Amino acid sequence: MQPPRTLKAGSMKFYKNLYVGDSIKNPRKIKRKLNTNAGLVGVYVITLCSGPDQLEIYSSAVLMQPFYRHAPLYVIGIAGSYEEAVAIVEKIAMQSYEQNGDCDLKKYLLDEDRLHVK
Repeated sequence: MQPPRTLKAGSMKFYKNLYVGDSIKNPRKIKRKLNTNAGLVGVYVITLCSGPDQLEIYSSAVLMQPFYRHAPLYVIGIAGSYEEAVAIVEKIAMQSYEQNGDCDLKKYLLDEDRLHVK
């Protein structure tokens, strides 16, 4: 399946209340580099899954592949390591469970217009 041609590079959209790992010192710089497809080492992004799964964790190195330049990604969080990204997903799951009594992370993140783009 070919990626849609109508999207341009830098088609990432970021969650309004972006989850940021403690090791990320300058999230604005990271977001800019992600959108311009600049090389980043040791940065992981947490995105909404386009399929039936909840969230996906990607290394920023994977996002440099041509497919991802045209794939619309909704970035929920950024982290400085895979372990930190997993901890952020756990935090989101706990917040979802506390608020809704379940772990439907997509529903939790999208409820009440939570997914706004910057």
